[in-house]
Amino acid sequence: MASSTSSQSRYFTQRLGFSFLTLMTVFTVIPILAVVIYIVVLGSPAISGEFIVGFPREGMRAGGIWPAIVGTLYLTLGTAIFAVPLGIGAAIYLSEYASDNRWTRLIRIAIINLAGIPSVVYGLFGLGLFVLFLNFGTSILAGSLTLSIMTLPVIISTTEEALRAVPQAFRTVSISVGATQWQTIRRIVLPQALPGMLTGVILGLERAAGETAPILFTVAAFFLPRLPNTPLDATMALPYHLFVISTQVPGMPIKIQYGTALVLLVFVLSMNVIATIIRSRARARRQW
Repeated sequence: MASSTSSQSRYFTQRLGFSFLTLMTVFTVIPILAVVIYIVVLGSPAISGEFIVGFPREGMRAGGIWPAIVGTLYLTLGTAIFAVPLGIGAAIYLSEYASDNRWTRLIRIAIINLAGIPSVVYGLFGLGLFVLFLNFGTSILAGSLTLSIMTLPVIISTTEEALRAVPQAFRTVSISVGATQWQTIRRIVLPQALPGMLTGVILGLERAAGETAPILFTVAAFFLPRLPNTPLDATMALPYHLFVISTQVPGMPIKIQYGTALVLLVFVLSMNVIATIIRSRARARRQW
């Protein structure tokens, strides 16, 4: 009898816990969906071919946002070119080669702390180092390098965790059959850790695509109705353009503001979808 009562109590506690978690999930998801639906409803009237591929005119109150879209794409690609190889390389070294001592622990703590620094601080750092000291000027190159430094902590931390999650037995078996450590990392560890690595890369690039403060100091132009020709040119970008038309341009139609926000939202979500597809295929091939 006592055993039956105890079993019922555990079952009730489990059901209560699941109900609480479900409720918290609903409370988390509903506001996000509400924001997305709100942006779609107010922004969809502005979406048209001219709005997407046109150039701004009449003080940005008409025309399109094509220069801002292209500028955001260039900055995201530039950030990926600089941050992804360096971040993955640093994570491989910390996870696979570096010994666990006081210095490596200090480096990991520093990386975690860097991830929490406000983006405006990175913007001021990029202004001082890349724009002024290295004389890159207000350019895509300076903006990409600044965003790369900002995203490195996220990429390094998540990639290192993904590498450490790969069972040690995989490394032992590979080395026991004659493979070198680098061959083991390249052919065994990296493919198995790819899903987790992609998560870190996408999180970092999404943050770079949506940031305003760093590009405000290093690359973004208030109004530039043309496309950049070289990496040393300034450019418009969706986050800063959205800030400008929402706060600095009087008489801006509300549909253009929310239309720009909708395009930025679709840009970020598209990166998520692509990463999810690649991650799902990588997980299907994973052997553990």
